[in-house]
Amino acid sequence: MTYDMLLLRFGEFTLKGRNRNRFEKSMFNHVRSVIRPFPKAKILKEYGRMYVELNGESPDALINVLRKVFGLVSISPVRVSPTELDAIIETAVDFIGKSELSDGTTFKVNARRVWKKFPHSSHEMNHLIGSPLLKTYPQLKVQVKQPQIELKVEIREDQTYLFYEAIPAVGGYPLGTNGKAMLLLSGGIDSPVAAWSAMRRGLEIECVHFYSYPYTSQLAKDKVIELTRILSSYAGRIKLHLVPFTDVQTSFTGLGQDKLMITLMRRAMLRITTMIAEREGALAIVTGDSLGQVASQTLSSMNVIGKATDLPILRPLVTTDKNDIVNLAKEIGTYETSILPYEDCCTLFVPKSPTTNPNLRIVESIESSLTDLPEKINIAVEKTETIILKNGMKMTKNDNEIQDEVVKEEWF
Repeated sequence: MTYDMLLLRFGEFTLKGRNRNRFEKSMFNHVRSVIRPFPKAKILKEYGRMYVELNGESPDALINVLRKVFGLVSISPVRVSPTELDAIIETAVDFIGKSELSDGTTFKVNARRVWKKFPHSSHEMNHLIGSPLLKTYPQLKVQVKQPQIELKVEIREDQTYLFYEAIPAVGGYPLGTNGKAMLLLSGGIDSPVAAWSAMRRGLEIECVHFYSYPYTSQLAKDKVIELTRILSSYAGRIKLHLVPFTDVQTSFTGLGQDKLMITLMRRAMLRITTMIAEREGALAIVTGDSLGQVASQTLSSMNVIGKATDLPILRPLVTTDKNDIVNLAKEIGTYETSILPYEDCCTLFVPKSPTTNPNLRIVESIESSLTDLPEKINIAVEKTETIILKNGMKMTKNDNEIQDEVVKEEWF
């Protein structure tokens, strides 16, 4: 079907009162960034809404990318008509005729006269448009409450908009409007879903991945890069910090404290992530923890591990059932990559019986006995490689080049 434009509806941030303009500006910037590959498309903005003029661009392709824009709740393909009675009726008849109609399909017309000088009232337009539709398509049946097709007609001074579909989008808050956080990204199922969930609530995410060469392969590293690339299709751009963790991780072996290995590693990860967060201006750390799922995710373990940082730790999935996490991973497109059989640094060093109730005093005593641990952590931060994945394309840059590009594109 041929459409002229797309109507984009905003989500819950429209209730934010004085801050609404800030949210809408971020929304506009994000939409502008994702439609750049469609040079003919043009954004039109008005209070509480946004439109994308297609100008010959594929509506399906644009809908596919716009559905991933956080802050949008739905998208309606729109036909545009001159604001003349005969033209509106003709467009409505053609528009409905292109949809799949069967005997008994219920419908109603919902006209709204935005331009009050139009000679026919909204109530009159419902009948003036509905009658020709019934005559042209006898399989239609009028139903006022919950019809299968509700043709909405917005009569404006310059042109009239007609639409009836409402294609669901991801909703939430515009990306970056609630600050920046660092995400601990493993190669598993949970952390990419946590990243998506955090971004949906308006957080800008930078990912931190720990690899232990030669214990983990290049394929495991590539897997995490691919997961970040998938997430970048929602965010427009994501930084990925790749931390060499071998020296830090192996410092915990041979201590006779195998049951505490995961606790010690996770605390070291939080310390490194905190240092990167301070450098990047992030205010929180996001993890894929789900309460009780593994030994490090008991309440006792999370409490001891979390004390390694002063930053707040956000756990979007903490009370989420595993099946629900898997289903969401499939929905957002990360599941097939997450289940690739390339192990990360944590899974390789998991003891047979990790503790589920670590003692903070003992853990801190072990850490204090490792006099070279702070230096190894500093070295790991210094040797961290940062790459950017932008709309699925990977770029490697130094920090100055990254900042220059962000400024140039005015991205959030």
